[in-house]
Amino acid sequence: MSASMIFDHVPLGSIVSWSDGTPRPPERHNKKLASWKTRNSQGRLISKAVATVLTSSTIPAAFTLHECDYGRDGIVVIRVQRTFGVDSALTFKVVEAPAVGSVRNFDRPGDRAELVHLAPDQASAEAWLSVHGYPNAVLCPVTNEEGTATIGEAMIAAKAA
Repeated sequence: MSASMIFDHVPLGSIVSWSDGTPRPPERHNKKLASWKTRNSQGRLISKAVATVLTSSTIPAAFTLHECDYGRDGIVVIRVQRTFGVDSALTFKVVEAPAVGSVRNFDRPGDRAELVHLAPDQASAEAWLSVHGYPNAVLCPVTNEEGTATIGEAMIAAKAA
C-alpha cells in the first residue's frame, strides 16, 4: 500500500508497518541489520498533517508513526517517531486497526492533534488522562464505520492499484 493510501484511508491508532522490500540481513551483520531496521519496521499512526503552502514552497502531506519509547520505571526518556510524506517510495501495510470501542486520547483538539494513548475503553482513557495530565486532551471513541470500513477501503484500493 502506498503512503498516500495510508494518509487517506487508515484511521489514527492503527499499527502500520513499512518496508523498502530488501531482505533482512543476517544477525551477524550488525551495521547492515541496524540500517535495514530503519527502513523496515512498524509503528502506531499518531498524526496526519495536510499539505502546507509557504510563500515560496509547499510542504507535502505527511503522517507520523510512533515506533517505540526508551526509558525505565515508567519514565520515557526518548520517544522514536517517524514521519513519512505521502510521496514516500516505501511500501506500507496495516498490521492492526484500532479495536471498535477503544478510545483515542489526543493531546489537543483540531487538525494538529496527536494521538498520545489508545485505551481499550472510556474508563481506561479517563484514568490514563488523570495520571498523565494533558490539559487540552480530547477523547475520541473508535466507531465501527471508522475502524473496519476504512481499513477495508484501503485494502480494496491497494488491490486495484
